[in-house]
Amino acid sequence: MFKNFFNFIFELIKIVVISVVIIVPIRYFLIQPFYVKGASMEPTFYDHEYLIIDEISYRFNDPRRGDVIVFRYPRDPQEYFIKRVIGLPGEKIQIKEGGVYIYNKENPAGFPLEEKYLLADLKTHSSTNEIVSLDKDEYFVLGDNRNSSKDSRIFGAVERNFLIGRVLWRGWPFSRAGFINSAEYSY
Repeated sequence: MFKNFFNFIFELIKIVVISVVIIVPIRYFLIQPFYVKGASMEPTFYDHEYLIIDEISYRFNDPRRGDVIVFRYPRDPQEYFIKRVIGLPGEKIQIKEGGVYIYNKENPAGFPLEEKYLLADLKTHSSTNEIVSLDKDEYFVLGDNRNSSKDSRIFGAVERNFLIGRVLWRGWPFSRAGFINSAEYSY
């Protein structure tokens, strides 16, 4: 009887150890769950949605314009934010006439960013006309719900070392589950 009990305990310990050895590296180095809090990314993501974040892609590739990312809030690294990458390192960003304008080497005169994923009443309404210059390793991020978003317009550019990863998959609610693609822009 004791032999069966000890075999059961030994098998249970093996299962727990194997599970920890598999799950911990995946959770801390490859993918991470994220829970959406707030309305800053509506209509793309709503409050209380459950997302899976790809943490490995940005170790080998740079973030692209249109990626939805999770990052540590620059003013309080204990907080996590979710926003869309709008401006890339070395570019200049200007918010004017209700839209976002990008200035870079390919387009020194600038171009308006076509953001088809935004609802008309959620687009940027305030125009500062201020031009923000991004250093190397800095990204300009905005929420999709510009009227309810605390983003680079408020706290400035986000350095690459604050980035956690890009949103890969929405798991909850099941009716909206699926992989998340980056926005495509035409210049």
